[in-house]
Amino acid sequence: MENFKLGVKRPLIISGPCSAETKEQTLETCVRLAETGVVDVLRAGVWKPRTSPGTFEGVGLKGLAWMAEARRLTGLPISVEVASAKHVESALEFDIDCVWIGARTTVSPFAVQEIADALKGSGVPVLIKNPVNPDIDLWAGAVKRFAAVGIPMESIGLIHRGFSYYGQSRYRNAPMWPLAFEMRSRFPEMMMIADPSHMSGTVEYLYELSQAAADLRYDGLIVESHVCPAQALSDSKQQLIPGELERLVRSVNWRAEAVDDPEYVKAIDMLRDQIDQIDTELFSLLSRRMKISDDIGRVKKANDVAILQSSRWGAIKERILSQTDKLGLDREFLNGILEAIHLESINRQNNVMQDAEL
Repeated sequence: MENFKLGVKRPLIISGPCSAETKEQTLETCVRLAETGVVDVLRAGVWKPRTSPGTFEGVGLKGLAWMAEARRLTGLPISVEVASAKHVESALEFDIDCVWIGARTTVSPFAVQEIADALKGSGVPVLIKNPVNPDIDLWAGAVKRFAAVGIPMESIGLIHRGFSYYGQSRYRNAPMWPLAFEMRSRFPEMMMIADPSHMSGTVEYLYELSQAAADLRYDGLIVESHVCPAQALSDSKQQLIPGELERLVRSVNWRAEAVDDPEYVKAIDMLRDQIDQIDTELFSLLSRRMKISDDIGRVKKANDVAILQSSRWGAIKERILSQTDKLGLDREFLNGILEAIHLESINRQNNVMQDAEL
């Protein structure tokens, strides 16, 4: 088998059980996935970093042997998560084709550096998941650590698995797509794949998240699959049986990035012109609003009134959010905009008050 390389196949589909639990479960899942014809790389968790001790934390080295056997049976490359130099050493002993860094590991620059040093010169591609919390600099820093030890940028990829979210969300880990867009803008040539399993936390939203990733020009998906999800020892609610995984992958429409049809170009340019005009007006209005916030800060300062007026802010939110249906806008989207505007308004009023005191 030729050495596995990132960027050769788009979309790249990676699938396999969340955890390698038994030899039979691992091999049956991997063989059935290979038979679907839609999977490019097999995956399984061998070491499982869990939130609470005492839960299933992986089978360790014997899981690597099972994955190596799955590769022999299917002819597909294999991948595992690594969280330490020792994990890397063991993975290399079994000629693992690709490794990924989990979200809990990405948050630790010490752990990332240790893994980068261990992978130096191995030629094994590495995929880096976003950190648990929404910190783009931390994610980018992990990429730079691998690049700094000489791992080529084309051998480094990104996995967007969503972020821990304080507040209500129907997803286990909120996608926060704009943060992923920022990461792509920093590394535009780097492959980025979506992990709808960890975003969703349940099979219910796998399709909508996978299609969203395809529409946003992601380079592939990593989706968990198990021959009997109900009996899985980890993340049972977010795993699909291989047949369901096949239907999911085949149902996703990976649209063309662009077409040369003159009618399309004319139509899209016209609509983009409209958006540009609306954006100009929208941000002009935001600028005017913030100037009024400055004036409010001056009035509050003059009358020795606190910046935060909870009842007033509550009334504004209630008034705007009650119009979601009329406006045709998602409530969560509107709430995010309102919170951002409110925070900026408070910051500006605080600056006005501070300036007045100097």
